[in-house]
Amino acid sequence: MFEQTFRNIDDVLWKEAGCATELDYTEQTSWMLFLKYLDDLEYERSQEAELVGKRYSFIIEPRFRWSAWAAPKNNDGEFDHDSALTGPDLIEFVNGELFPYLQGFRERASGPDTIEYKIGEIFSEIRNKFSSGYSLRDALELIDSLSFRSQDQKHELSHLYEAKIRNMGNAGRNGGEYYTPRPLIRAMVRVVDPKIGERIYDGAAGSAGFLCEAHDYLRYGPGGPESGKPVKLSTADLETLQTRTFTAKEKKSLPYVIGIMNMILHGIEAPNVIHTNSLTENLADIQEKDRFDVILANPPFGGKERKEIQQNFPVKTGETAFLFLQHFVKHLKAGGRAAIVIKNTFLSNSDNAAKALRRELLEACNLHTILDCPGGTFLGAGVKTVVLFFEKGEPTRKIWYYQLDPGRSLGKTNPLNDGDLGDFVEKQKTFADSDQSWTVDIDDIDPDSWDLSVKNPNKAEEAPLRDPEVIINEIETLDRESEEILEEIRGIL
Repeated sequence: MFEQTFRNIDDVLWKEAGCATELDYTEQTSWMLFLKYLDDLEYERSQEAELVGKRYSFIIEPRFRWSAWAAPKNNDGEFDHDSALTGPDLIEFVNGELFPYLQGFRERASGPDTIEYKIGEIFSEIRNKFSSGYSLRDALELIDSLSFRSQDQKHELSHLYEAKIRNMGNAGRNGGEYYTPRPLIRAMVRVVDPKIGERIYDGAAGSAGFLCEAHDYLRYGPGGPESGKPVKLSTADLETLQTRTFTAKEKKSLPYVIGIMNMILHGIEAPNVIHTNSLTENLADIQEKDRFDVILANPPFGGKERKEIQQNFPVKTGETAFLFLQHFVKHLKAGGRAAIVIKNTFLSNSDNAAKALRRELLEACNLHTILDCPGGTFLGAGVKTVVLFFEKGEPTRKIWYYQLDPGRSLGKTNPLNDGDLGDFVEKQKTFADSDQSWTVDIDDIDPDSWDLSVKNPNKAEEAPLRDPEVIINEIETLDRESEEILEEIRGIL
């Protein structure tokens, strides 16, 4: 129903000089979608209040409401072209009045967990990139045709929005870091099996895909929204799911905004997404109240952190993913469960930091499962990855490995799908051995190197021919990492 509308919005944005990439398209669509959602939410709440004879206190002042400036209607309920701002007047209003008003909510909000604070934070992080008020007017009218009034409409919008995020990932370069393939996330969630009442955390949230999929699992069961039937939950459970289940942290502005919008579309009205660099937190300061039952995450690949950041961690290293792994272990409750994506080189790196971190993980946690993902799993990043599944509190005794082999080369036109991971999820329940899975006893791991490399005893080691698309992705990743290093050097100079 809404798919053509999204295409038309992209067509409008394509004509704008300030919008050159899929990232720009998603960012600009996001702020307009958010304001339309907010208007629908306020309308719905005002109607509910009216039914019980109460007065609803609107969050947004009358002149700044979507229905006043973006989509004014006449007495017949039709779009009022006479009163609608357009051209330079519309750009002047949006840049000079609307955005400053919305940015002010951060200071006026009663606390960071309120929707008012989220409004202020979002509009302090993005800017309107439309230069033509006529193009903006076209986009606003298209957004206004979308509706958040029913669960089916929200579900369709969430699918379309996820498609936009996936396109950002497929675009390579920066977009890939915001997108983890959803089939992989769903498999991770099913193995970790979160429960209502447990607190779930992602400290490197990106577009919040892990928390969105965990929400769908808790709300609809393993079949997700496509099953059509929500799990029967009490009013108290629904309140817990909305307000006390999910916590996310995200450093960068664009994924922060996208993550909030993504969670809203998945049914979480005021997402607890905190705009911060998780790694600035000193692990020595973590208390029991800061810990979580379940952690699901895919920390950034290839990043490097400054010396002052490294001082927050027992194992000093510049590798961002290694710091995040320490962050997650520390934030996990005793008995808590985690599934973390990390580069497969973590399993075998010979530097002191990697060896110390592997030893700490094996001694502080039960690293019960390692899923070895094939090249091409991450379309925007040419790196091989593994997923570490562990529980905190008991040392590792045995590790069950599973080498995922879809039987084809993965790429943009042939991505990972849910069926590819079905066998893994099923066999993991009993740690069953097969041609693709095997078990390693902790006593068989070298205590000097703590090498956890994936070595399938059922297959002869051979150097496979590498898919050209994987090689191209690796080149793009190296280019991106080089560019980030140069930017850091420029910043120092």
